[in-house]
Amino acid sequence: MHNKTTTLFKHNYEATSHIIINQGGTSSGKTYAIEQVLFCLAAENEKQIITVVGQDIPNLKSGALRDAQAIHSESDILKRMVKNYNRTDRIFEFSNGSIIEFKSYDNAQDAKSGKRDYLFVNEANGIEWDVYTELALRTKKRIYIDYNPNTGFWVHERLIGKENVQLFISDHRHNPFIEDAFRAKIEALKSEDLELWKVYARGLTGRITGLVFDNWHICEAIPTDAKLISAGLDFGFTNDETGCVLVYKQNGELWVDEVLYETRLTNKDIAGKLQNAGISKGTEIIADSAEPKSIEELKRLGWYVTGAKKGADSIKNSIDILKRYKINVTRNSVNLRKELGRYKWKSDKSGKTINQPVDTFNHLIDPLRYVALNKLNAKGSFGVKSRLPKAIKQQNYDVFAGIIDLS
Repeated sequence: MHNKTTTLFKHNYEATSHIIINQGGTSSGKTYAIEQVLFCLAAENEKQIITVVGQDIPNLKSGALRDAQAIHSESDILKRMVKNYNRTDRIFEFSNGSIIEFKSYDNAQDAKSGKRDYLFVNEANGIEWDVYTELALRTKKRIYIDYNPNTGFWVHERLIGKENVQLFISDHRHNPFIEDAFRAKIEALKSEDLELWKVYARGLTGRITGLVFDNWHICEAIPTDAKLISAGLDFGFTNDETGCVLVYKQNGELWVDEVLYETRLTNKDIAGKLQNAGISKGTEIIADSAEPKSIEELKRLGWYVTGAKKGADSIKNSIDILKRYKINVTRNSVNLRKELGRYKWKSDKSGKTINQPVDTFNHLIDPLRYVALNKLNAKGSFGVKSRLPKAIKQQNYDVFAGIIDLS
């Protein structure tokens, strides 16, 4: 297919068990490799029905579906073999009658609809066991599963170690197509938190405890009568994402919507992204005050940007403020939801948590904190009032050491 492949693709493609489990750290390439396999299966065999399942459509769009579109767009052979991509229903239709569909299911009853030849359960720890069971019962040939092993769940309790089940454990070292600087960032987790390092740098089943925020919930949309407090903005570039959120308030609760989460953006790019998101130049944006040059450049482009009011205990204080609210996060805020599920307190050598968060998985949490520092106070009311500005200015790795075959 002229796509770059890794040994993880090879092992999934050649697997013969009915259930193939891919447990992996961040950036191991497991989802991409499995989807390459699915495209091969669809192209090689007529009238195959292949279903890719995620916990919800926003998750699929930001992850598995985006990878599938990249695989398709980078292969001239696939472009010839795929006669149509139905964006509305998220279905790749092949000339030989095969399809790859991307779906989510609300409950087990919903999952009873439809049969398939192959099933891929993406980020399986977001899927309920009874939903998986209904899907598995209606899958004829093979099931692929992937996830980051934050903690044990039904895969560990009910599948691993059973007959006709294979387990592949991978991490970033098995993916030759990521930059060394990003590898270093992943490995740096070891000095921050050993448990996080085990999960995200080595793909080992963890026991991630001590999450900072347990007061957040998923909502479908921002209420129409919610009042916009401000936007929060955190700058990144090569290995760190630029993150932006809009923060609203209604009935004493916070409502948060993810606007931007992307690497390699210049300040001009950021301005264009904000404009495309429909953000008015009169909306106050509270940004990382450690980046005065970027703040000034955005101001000169006409945006109303102020620096976050940092201080000696600003991280702890902003977290304390946010924990006083119920925080409603829109379903489309996929990356913020992932960060909230990973953002945890540091631990000392004895394993006891200390009152300082791990400085990672926070490129959307940090801008949320900036809004708390400048616009909210500990009592849960607005802090400093908004004001308008004066002027609206192929190399493959030979050793796949992480494979464990339990079939």
